[in-house]
Amino acid sequence: MSRPPLNLPNPTLTNMTNFFKLLWRVITFPFVLIFKIITFPFRAIRNIYQFLNEDPEDRPLMDTFSSLVTEAQTRESLWQHVEELRAHLLRIVIVVALGVGISFYFTIPLMEYLTIPVGGLEKLQAIQVTEEIGVYMRVALTSGITITFPYIAFEVWMFAAPGLKPKERKFSLIGIPLATILFLSGMAFTFYILLPTALPFLGGFTKISQNWTAGEYFGFIMSLMFWLGAFFEFPLIVYFLTSIGIVKPAILAQQWRLALVIIAIIAAAITPTIDAATMALVMLPMSLLYFLSIGLSYIAYAGRRRSNPESEPAEENTSV
Repeated sequence: MSRPPLNLPNPTLTNMTNFFKLLWRVITFPFVLIFKIITFPFRAIRNIYQFLNEDPEDRPLMDTFSSLVTEAQTRESLWQHVEELRAHLLRIVIVVALGVGISFYFTIPLMEYLTIPVGGLEKLQAIQVTEEIGVYMRVALTSGITITFPYIAFEVWMFAAPGLKPKERKFSLIGIPLATILFLSGMAFTFYILLPTALPFLGGFTKISQNWTAGEYFGFIMSLMFWLGAFFEFPLIVYFLTSIGIVKPAILAQQWRLALVIIAIIAAAITPTIDAATMALVMLPMSLLYFLSIGLSYIAYAGRRRSNPESEPAEENTSV
């Protein structure tokens, strides 16, 4: 019994089909490219609009943690979030490296400006072989982080935004320029208010002549400027966490004594010196910012209750 012939593809016909497909792609490529370039802004606006108005998955946090053990899909989703975090961190590192590279062009003038309180760079000395280059790189790194801070805040927002509701997502987007302003305000407060008070006290406490090294001086001011700039973000963070229901103002108000103890520990950790005066100067703005955060938290909580009265039970009046 003879078998029916197999319908094998004709090699010649297949090659001609592939050739004409390739020829068509080559001919239409310029037109497709022009079309994509023209429509790119419109597609970008559409994607941004969809991203800002997309509802997140509504799932309680405790249920998510409990399902990590029982559901493979949840564990896979967790690893996807870890990969996304890694990608965000990698982009931040690349952009900060670019910012540091840009900072190399004005690091020396910046160092001269930062040494105005002590009379200029020539008033400092280096007692180690690598001290000069170490100071130069430290100032460039801090400057690079400062000029790329808006992008760093944007990457943090991009990582957190998928888990936020549309209203919270749009509101938190406004916080990116505010976070930048607060960070710069903290650095400016340190240089223009804190240092003019602290340096004369530290330099005139006894009759010992002051011959500060570049490493000690720039380590002192860079550390204070960076960490106080970071702590100036605290009111904005508290306001945002309250607006999404994670933090409640009553708890912040009740635990103000504990907060002051924690602030004292943080001030002691970020203050390069061991004197109580400098530590007190660092604690003062941090304490004021904490109490400002309590007020902002009450404002955010009131706004959340007005927008979602059914999700927020009335708070009991507690004594502070």
